[in-house]
Amino acid sequence: MSRLLPPAFGVLCIVALLCLLQLAIQAGIVDVYIVPLPTDMLASLPRLVEEEHVIRRFGVTFGETLSAGLLALVVGVALGMALQHWPRMRRAFEPWFALLAAAPLVMAYPLFLVLFGRSSLTIIVIAFASALAPVVLKTIEGFATIRPVLIDVGHSLRMTRAQEFRLILLPAALPEIFVGLRLALIFALINVVGVEFLINLGGLGQLISELSERYDLPGTWASIGLVVIVSILFFLLLDGGERWLRKRH
Repeated sequence: MSRLLPPAFGVLCIVALLCLLQLAIQAGIVDVYIVPLPTDMLASLPRLVEEEHVIRRFGVTFGETLSAGLLALVVGVALGMALQHWPRMRRAFEPWFALLAAAPLVMAYPLFLVLFGRSSLTIIVIAFASALAPVVLKTIEGFATIRPVLIDVGHSLRMTRAQEFRLILLPAALPEIFVGLRLALIFALINVVGVEFLINLGGLGQLISELSERYDLPGTWASIGLVVIVSILFFLLLDGGERWLRKRH
């Protein structure tokens, strides 16, 4: 029961904010031509499902973000471990990954279009490139901050390198790796929706572009809300995965 209280409180806060927004719009404090009534946003959902195939678009955006995130996890953890193992390589390349994390790669989408064409592959590659840096940096941090006493315990128990990695190093670094993966999925989702919007291809980003061009404000805001739901789903999956891995280790 205690585990359900924080999510329930968060849902209640969102409902309360929507109710306050509804009252503010009806009172004329907020212009209805800028933000539509929350009730109108909810009323637009059946139309989006029937006419705009929003469930399929939702799946496209979710799949592209998940693909980019998994690629960033596999490649980023491997690179982070390699850089942590070789200090000179770390000193040489860690600043570049920090720069990559701050770079607005979505603005380079014309180059990616030339290289990969107007397809989902372009969207996934851009999202992967933006999501890679946080995984690499947090993996380096996770393995660099492991307490030496834990490694000494492994040596005293005469563990093999594989046992030491599986039973000591990886569990100790997992919290930081999951922080990097959360950041990576945020970056990936932002870039996926942004590129879908810019090149008018794919899932929810394309839908937001089309609805905004028609000045369909309730549908546009409802679609933006669906993007938030995608982000929430990823956080729930990550929390479940982290708990499962901690139990196994």
